[in-house]
Amino acid sequence: MAALHIKKGSNKHSAYNLRPNFSDTQESHTLAVIVENEPGVLARVIGLFSGRGYNIDSLTVAEVDHTGHLSRITVVTTGTPQVIEQIKAQLTRIVSVHEVHDLTVEGAAVERELALIKVAGTGEKRVEALRLADIFRASVVDSTLQSFVFELTGTPDKIDAFSDLMRPLGLQEVARTGVAALSRGTE
Repeated sequence: MAALHIKKGSNKHSAYNLRPNFSDTQESHTLAVIVENEPGVLARVIGLFSGRGYNIDSLTVAEVDHTGHLSRITVVTTGTPQVIEQIKAQLTRIVSVHEVHDLTVEGAAVERELALIKVAGTGEKRVEALRLADIFRASVVDSTLQSFVFELTGTPDKIDAFSDLMRPLGLQEVARTGVAALSRGTE
């Protein structure tokens, strides 16, 4: 019987380490998907995510070319690098999909989201909510004696931070549009 000598710390060829060295790190990616503006396309794209257990953190859809009947679906999703690559490959196989861009890896991108945030409060809490809104450049779009509705545009992190600060001041409701994103520059 032949003896197998393995140097300590060298487990590259061990039977217990046969899996490829894939990263388990979760990454957030913003994908821009240009599709035909026709019935059922969004359902097919969303079906790809739900059928394989992929999560959608944010989703926006709008027609961007009226004459060419093209829409842009912006999806923010989270997964390992291998899962993200798999999502992009599967999206490109959908017949109505024209282009898939991973704005996270293609270079600098501008991401914005719109939120409407209702805050109820009186006295000092009301004054503090207005002061913070001014710092965050949030606009008051509705006001009563008991509440405000603020409109805030910015990165998702900015909206999260504002919402977190409004929580102890009487945050009642938040409506968010989801991320809209474009790559920077001429590309």
